[in-house]
Amino acid sequence: MNSYGGKQRWKPYLWLLPSMLLIAVFVVFPIGIVFRLSFSEISKAGVVGGFIGMKNYTDALKLPAFGIVMKNTFWWVLSVVGLSTLIGFILAMVLNRKFHGRKIARSILIFPWATSLVIQASVWNYIIKYEYGSLNNVLLNLGIIKDAINWRSSYQIEFVWECAVGIFVTIPFVTFCVLSGLQSIDEALYESATVDGAGFWSKLFTITLPLVRPSLSVSTVLNIIYVFNSFPIVYTITKGAPANKTDTMITYLYMLNFYDRKKGPANALSVIGFLILCICASVYMLTVMRKEES
Repeated sequence: MNSYGGKQRWKPYLWLLPSMLLIAVFVVFPIGIVFRLSFSEISKAGVVGGFIGMKNYTDALKLPAFGIVMKNTFWWVLSVVGLSTLIGFILAMVLNRKFHGRKIARSILIFPWATSLVIQASVWNYIIKYEYGSLNNVLLNLGIIKDAINWRSSYQIEFVWECAVGIFVTIPFVTFCVLSGLQSIDEALYESATVDGAGFWSKLFTITLPLVRPSLSVSTVLNIIYVFNSFPIVYTITKGAPANKTDTMITYLYMLNFYDRKKGPANALSVIGFLILCICASVYMLTVMRKEES
């Protein structure tokens, strides 16, 4: 009896073993390598030397573009995650209602998320071209403008376009995450609230938001990770030009490693980015869990 009970107790772990091995090989092991390289001397040819302590980290912090890149990364993540969450939540509320063509609307909305980010960034790159961009052509043909507008006249405007494209491609993910939470809410709760005289805003804050919070929390955490690590949009639109002023941490790491050949500081920045994500995700989840418990 005890032997059978022991086997049954270990059975779930045996089923999880293949997945755990895959995670160990493709996630934990590479992270361990990056941590080791961040404390090692690495030549421009990629030859790994001995232990050099925190030198790679101090060199990374002294890089001229470090402050600019960190500021850009902060605003990139904040604007894309914040606005895509707000717009996605509103769209989820709309798509949760019954109306003619709802299935078609849902299908259209998934396109930006299903399409390759490189393709979408390339399309937007063409749309905002000064000489032959489709945005200027449309506005000129409609008579809204008389002369073509240079939509990329400064690096600040280019960075805004990067954020706009990031928001556009991220909205579908948030929308469908929230929509899955909305569809799990019992309609009887809204009917009872209506009978009690509750209006739209009252039902939103007392029923919808509390019950959809788990889906919203998961989408926000995943969104922070996805957006922070997003490479194709920034690299395709600007490649960080001019002088890293439109770079985020991920694109800067790429340029630092493969173009400048500063592999030690690049590995150190990778670890810094990993720790930042861990801290942000932990703080957010702990805050959400405390709110749910209270």
